[in-house]
Amino acid sequence: MTTRDRTVVVHRDVDVLAEAVAARLLARLVDCQSLRGSASVVLTGGGVGIAALAAAAGSAARAAIDWQQVDVWWGDERFLPAGHPDRNETQAREALLDSLDLDPARVHPIAGPGVVGDSPEHAADAYAAELAAAAPPDHDLPPFDVLLLGMGAEGHTASIFPESPAAHDERPVVGVSGCPKPPPRRVTLGFSALGAAREVWFVVAGAEKASMVAMALSGAGRVQVPAAGVAGTSETLWLLDEAAASALPRELRRR
Repeated sequence: MTTRDRTVVVHRDVDVLAEAVAARLLARLVDCQSLRGSASVVLTGGGVGIAALAAAAGSAARAAIDWQQVDVWWGDERFLPAGHPDRNETQAREALLDSLDLDPARVHPIAGPGVVGDSPEHAADAYAAELAAAAPPDHDLPPFDVLLLGMGAEGHTASIFPESPAAHDERPVVGVSGCPKPPPRRVTLGFSALGAAREVWFVVAGAEKASMVAMALSGAGRVQVPAAGVAGTSETLWLLDEAAASALPRELRRR
């Protein structure tokens, strides 16, 4: 059901959720390529986000996509060296990307230490410039087709945490220091870049997140609940398992 221009879809458990997200993503990329000849996706990390990518890797439907015409971006990244197992990029490559015939020039990881500088701010500035260079003439940022996001039990999304400086920052990409979850240094898309996506999909599982899901969908402010502050220009989906949806009124849960 739709609430405040957000559509909530509930799946039985986390495994079904991951499979459903994978199927939905592959179908959406096919549709985008049919419409425009290319497609773009912004990836997230986290257990269920990476599980969805692994499910996509195992789907025969992935053969319907021309992966050479897909742009891949990231919503946030831990400021760690390339190849580090805790990087979202590393996990996404292992789960899906390394098995695809992608154009390397269209894969856009966020730099780690020593690539463009030694601070998250340096990496954020470089990623902002890369985004701007990829934007069409009438846009400041690429209008991503699908942006995948998770949400933490305290309401953070990407690496924007409640009451943090990033929650007040209007820049498209923000360097984060002193993050309350390890590692403390990260790079994240800011609200302006997250909100440039045509479709935003929140993929959330677990009973520990249920109360914050309910808050995000009931009009909470973005500083207190950053996930509440992100919406797509065309559609916003909250794709949940039963546990994450357990604090929502039944009329908001579509299966």
